[in-house]
Amino acid sequence: MRYPIGVQTFEEIINGKYVYVDKTDLVYDLASRHICFLSRPRRFGKSLLISTLDAYFSGEKELFKGLKIEDLEKDWTEYPVLRIDFADGNFLDPDELQNKLENMLRIWEKKYNINYIPKTLSDRFKNVIETAEQKEKHKVVILIDEYDKPMLDVLGTELEEKNRNTLKGFYGTFKSADAHLRFVFLTGVTKFSQVSVFSGFNQPDDISMDSRYDAICGITEDELYSYFAKPIKELADNMECTAQEVKNILKKQYDGYHFSKNLKLDIYNPFSLIKAFDKMETEDYWYESGTPTYLEKLMEGHKVNMQKLIGRSYERKYFIDYRADKEDPLAMLYQSGYLTIKGYDSRRSVYKLDYPNDEVRKGFVSLIGNSYFHKPSEDNDNWILEMDDMLRECDLDGVRDAFTSFLASIPYEANKDERAKDFETHFSYTFYIINRLLGCYTTLIEKQNSKGRADIIIETDTDVFIFEFKLDTSASEALMQIEKQQYAVPYLDDKRSVHKIGVNISSESRTVDEWLVSE
Repeated sequence: MRYPIGVQTFEEIINGKYVYVDKTDLVYDLASRHICFLSRPRRFGKSLLISTLDAYFSGEKELFKGLKIEDLEKDWTEYPVLRIDFADGNFLDPDELQNKLENMLRIWEKKYNINYIPKTLSDRFKNVIETAEQKEKHKVVILIDEYDKPMLDVLGTELEEKNRNTLKGFYGTFKSADAHLRFVFLTGVTKFSQVSVFSGFNQPDDISMDSRYDAICGITEDELYSYFAKPIKELADNMECTAQEVKNILKKQYDGYHFSKNLKLDIYNPFSLIKAFDKMETEDYWYESGTPTYLEKLMEGHKVNMQKLIGRSYERKYFIDYRADKEDPLAMLYQSGYLTIKGYDSRRSVYKLDYPNDEVRKGFVSLIGNSYFHKPSEDNDNWILEMDDMLRECDLDGVRDAFTSFLASIPYEANKDERAKDFETHFSYTFYIINRLLGCYTTLIEKQNSKGRADIIIETDTDVFIFEFKLDTSASEALMQIEKQQYAVPYLDDKRSVHKIGVNISSESRTVDEWLVSE
């Protein structure tokens, strides 16, 4: 089986006999619309979708032989297609956007033998659209891939307004040329609002949360089991486990995306799945492929407090549109794929957002930790792995020393952001991050009873560790809380050894002040 790694062209996938998950019934349905917008995370197949629509509207019937659309489409009309791809542009160059648009216009003007060249970009674009329709006797199809990249590249820079205005003027052509357009489709990661590039033309139909198109990008569980039964078996053999165990691993690692109220349809990350089958091992492929520049900018200055964002419920309006004039990371994190829908309350019309899967959770928590602690990722990762080893060996003296040295090693500058002005807040967030980092590598349990939840509970095959942290009080008070709140009650009949650890942190020394263990 050939996997289309790095291949985003529909024609190449079909002719090259790469594995192709047939979405052409959804393509056919989508093509019946007029102006649409789809937001999906990076590496989710948006470019392949654009390429598939290009082939369809170009009337390339032979490429679709044997696919679902073959039974749906009878006419195969060849429309003039104008395709715009912003993926390869470096828009930090102040002239990049203008030059790219002018180059595309010149290509189209040459194709349609246009001699009269209007002065403005929008007038030239409209002229191309009208001429294409006139010469090819059909209305025009416009496909735009990564429409938002010229904006994302320059967020927070002096070029932001310049690029926005350029795009608003260019896209404004859709309104004046609407009578000449058969279909317009824009894809991207982020839907901008308020000061949006969309304000220059009729608002597109946003299908990003339309349940009918949940599966148009990504891979469903049914598709996984149907198209990839053989590589699942091969991966199981390579990992020396059963096919069912591999399915469970893949689900935990790469599944979990939801793009609407329909929580029954889980979507797997297609990039990670294909990489796993190609490499014959499960790693963090999507996250290791790189952190987008715009997200790194968002993280600068410790402005993202995941404790306040994760596992909470929101109205749709708070995460579906990104407002460039408002510093709120929620929409960007959702649209970028770092958060996804994990619950829906129909009574209140609110959505619960959380990490989609282990791959994203592990990578993003590490990024948060690196940013907040001002420590290299390998330092944090190594510390967690050492902690895991010591816990499995029940070396609580080693765990104590590791906690003490780790907290003491956080640079003073890391405590200077606005959260650290209140050390209690800094203390709380520090242990929230530590908790999440531990959960990426260890068997971290988040058990809650009617009286609350311990700060950290970690289970191994032989032991259970219940941690409670206090600030500027005493370790004995922390132990008293474990007893009073009955955090150990769920383990009364457990054959494993239960260890209760009370820890006091000093705001003066900013590390472990007292450590007590009760068996």
